[in-house]
Amino acid sequence: MTTILIVELAGRLFDSVSEVTLRNVDASYGRHRILVDVTAHIPRSQVTAVVGANGAGKSSLLNVIAGTLASTAGTVRRAGSRRPAYVVQRSDVSDALPITVRGTVEMGRWAHRGPWRGLTARDHAIVEDCLTRLGIEDLADRQLSALSGGQRQRALVAQGLAQQTELLLLDEPGTGLDLAAQTRIEEALEDARRDGMTVLRVTHDLATARRADHCLLLHDGRLVAEGPPPTVLTPERVRSAWGVPDLV
Repeated sequence: MTTILIVELAGRLFDSVSEVTLRNVDASYGRHRILVDVTAHIPRSQVTAVVGANGAGKSSLLNVIAGTLASTAGTVRRAGSRRPAYVVQRSDVSDALPITVRGTVEMGRWAHRGPWRGLTARDHAIVEDCLTRLGIEDLADRQLSALSGGQRQRALVAQGLAQQTELLLLDEPGTGLDLAAQTRIEEALEDARRDGMTVLRVTHDLATARRADHCLLLHDGRLVAEGPPPTVLTPERVRSAWGVPDLV
């Protein structure tokens, strides 16, 4: 009885300091299970890195938390009252989309105003601040499709920040970008964390994951380890998760 009580109290404590709590979550695409019995806590106002090999279930985990993919078992609890901001990879945005950089970031305010209501002076100030944080204020009137990959990704991150929600989800925001773009994004995410936002990011880069506050390691849809990066990303776990002997 005492052991059960301790476990219950520990669970309540985790919930009270977590922005997201997952309990025994399964998810599938058709008959293919992509998440299997995942129980994890995403700590509030911290940066959490989700790592693992291709096909480990990283993006699927973000989709379940965002609500764009329904879980088939278990529960997902978000502490915040607003929908999370979800920053997709730049390759997911069509080049045919006729929209400027400023217009892209302004879409982030739709979560508060709706798509058919005009933006207020405060909305415009938030948009300009997000453009400046990502170093793309001079590109504001350019078409999104005309930008380089790094510039486009910065615009999408700015859009996510403009939503000013409690939880920011990012699917590999720095992959394939030059150092300048990566640095701008990292600085903006650190600023968001200091402002109290919870950041959950998928990354393949172990150096980036090691700089996070918290880490989830996935393998074949299962959570292998969770906690501070030094305790999660041990050489043994990394080699096992990627299935190669020298990836450390």
